[in-house]
Amino acid sequence: MDLASIVGLVLALVLVIFGIVAEDGFGAMMAFLDLQSALITFGGAFAACLMMSPNIPTFLSSLKSFGLILKPVATNEQETIKSIIDLSNVARKEGLLALEEAAAGVEDEFMKKGVLLIVDGTDPELVRSILETELNCIEERHKSVITFWENIASMGPAWGMIGTLIGLINMLGKLSDVSTVGPSMAVALITTLYGSMMANWIGTPVATKLKSNNAVEIMTKEVMVEGLLSIQAGENPRVIEEKLKSFLSPAKRSEIMGSEGGDDIG
Repeated sequence: MDLASIVGLVLALVLVIFGIVAEDGFGAMMAFLDLQSALITFGGAFAACLMMSPNIPTFLSSLKSFGLILKPVATNEQETIKSIIDLSNVARKEGLLALEEAAAGVEDEFMKKGVLLIVDGTDPELVRSILETELNCIEERHKSVITFWENIASMGPAWGMIGTLIGLINMLGKLSDVSTVGPSMAVALITTLYGSMMANWIGTPVATKLKSNNAVEIMTKEVMVEGLLSIQAGENPRVIEEKLKSFLSPAKRSEIMGSEGGDDIG
């Protein structure tokens, strides 16, 4: 589980609840719970996003993507580079055809596909084209899900304002009874609160997290593309390693250097 996402999600809610109950106790929570406001804000926002989706299955799939922020990113740039160096050592000692057997131990399907293309003797430019096309398709799928949560973030406050306007209209219609103005105004503002919570507690954080995860995955796969093409070109494993390290931050480069030990990359 991704601890940062879980702690952030829970902590934000706890702080809001604490702000509500700090003075008047948990009884004050009832003033912030309103079914009609929730139906207008959450129902309207999700209905609008449903309209923006190509179809209902896509909408439901986008909703399920919330679970992705609770899982740690499966990719690891350092491990990817080490795997590529291992493959380059095999190719250097035994030839490119020996990579077919080595591919059996590769778990990442994207990398395995690239290795098998090399073993089949595919032209380097065609290998790059195939892998980059798949990479672009992966990124487009990720962007569509990210856009869904960005839409949630924009629709929440908008429908919250719609709910507030409805509440204000109802309040003004009963203005002759001054005693109802305060409670009616409070209910009208609850929809704005719900909309802001939807945007800033759920929509924007989820979209930003998914963007971060997408960047890590895409960079890792770009490392794979460059590494595999370097192996196909017959470059020295040491040169390949230095080339791929350029994708990493200085801290992560030092991690690789510290764990190299007696690796044979000659």
